Amino acid sequence: MTKPKELKTKSRLGIISPSYYPDKTLLKKTAQYFIDQGYGLKFGSSNFLKHGPFAGSPQDRADDIHRMFEDSTIDAIICARGGYGANKVLPLLDYNLIKENPKIFLGYSDVTAYLTSITQKTNLITFHGPMLSSYNEKFINYNFSKMEQVLKNEGEKKIFPPNSFPSRILKPGSASGKIWGGNMTLLINRLGTDDNLIEKNIILFLEDVDEYLYSFERNLIHMYESGMFKNIKGLIIGELYNFQDQDTPFGKNTDQIIMDICGNLDIPIIANFPCGHGEYQCTIPLSLPVKLNASKKQPYFEILEPAVRKRN
Repeated sequence: MTKPKELKTKSRLGIISPSYYPDKTLLKKTAQYFIDQGYGLKFGSSNFLKHGPFAGSPQDRADDIHRMFEDSTIDAIICARGGYGANKVLPLLDYNLIKENPKIFLGYSDVTAYLTSITQKTNLITFHGPMLSSYNEKFINYNFSKMEQVLKNEGEKKIFPPNSFPSRILKPGSASGKIWGGNMTLLINRLGTDDNLIEKNIILFLEDVDEYLYSFERNLIHMYESGMFKNIKGLIIGELYNFQDQDTPFGKNTDQIIMDICGNLDIPIIANFPCGHGEYQCTIPLSLPVKLNASKKQPYFEILEPAVRKRN
């Protein structure tokens, strides 16, 4: 795998909106948090375009991604927000250009599609983690510190949930493998396409937002029957944010749904890990080897090698 160069405190960050367009007031507010921490920012044109709900046409957004990768003054690319629309942009991406200009690329939600495709087609490690929209309500130190921990290769290599947000062990054990995953809806959406996630001997993490319990079960069954769980070594379920039931109760909570479908798998399973749409979001380097520890104490995963390389 190709490792991008590490983040430095005075690194220059390229900010893009590859899916929906951002609220300008919130964009300014959240950008200031990065400026206050010593980073320089360059805003891509996609942040200021509107094409329906999108930040410009698919070609506009693809071009903005290309410009940020080509720009030698940009050290890392961070998405302002997610939304929808990556599936229209993926066919327009120049993966050779991205491969020749490797750098940090960070986001989640709809950005899952970009992360998976870029990493599989270029061997560049990308990062599932907080975007500017993650700080719309307030600055969250956990998210920022975990981002820097991974992108600067500093400090603890074990990623724990915050004490105020305990994860749950559904099936104990430990396992090692390369970590892949992201938003469930996006991973299912890419099944049967050239951008399908190739799963083999991996630690898989999943999250989603605004789903009904019946829909969550339907999605898990779809993934199970498609073979996505056949060769995985461990399963991390992130925060399932803003899930809801219908007027007629479904009769099972999310943990029960997970175990009903995946409980027969001989793998450790944890739930409610901080890698979803909720307040707390760690940064996960896609395709990097990790060890998942689902012990009786607080579950965590350990990054087994640096996700970035030293700058000259």
